[in-house]
Amino acid sequence: DVQLQASGGGLVQAGGSLRLSCATSGFTFDDYAIGWYRQAPGKEREGISCISRGAGRTNYADSVKGRFTSVDDNAERTVDLQMDNLKPEDTAVYYCAVRGSRWCEGEPAYWGQGTLVTVSS
Repeated sequence: DVQLQASGGGLVQAGGSLRLSCATSGFTFDDYAIGWYRQAPGKEREGISCISRGAGRTNYADSVKGRFTSVDDNAERTVDLQMDNLKPEDTAVYYCAVRGSRWCEGEPAYWGQGTLVTVSS
């Protein structure tokens, strides 16, 4: 079974940093695109990063570009999200998710449980 386990959420002041981590199992880690989504209260879910195995690059949403960095570790089967210069509008539940192909296209095939990030002003 595919499993994704996100961790690392918490409360941080604006301008601070947090690092989320997603541990995975049940699939060939470097064969599938993988990334992070978030959903803020009352808002639609937003895709914020995706590591494309096909393109060999990581894509970021404009809302986090330059502040968030996603890195993966094939040996550990983890994908982390380093979040710097956090803003109150980054407050959301964050999810890791794996696609059904090497490309960052379409909806993810599997989701992890969310981890809550709260940024205070």
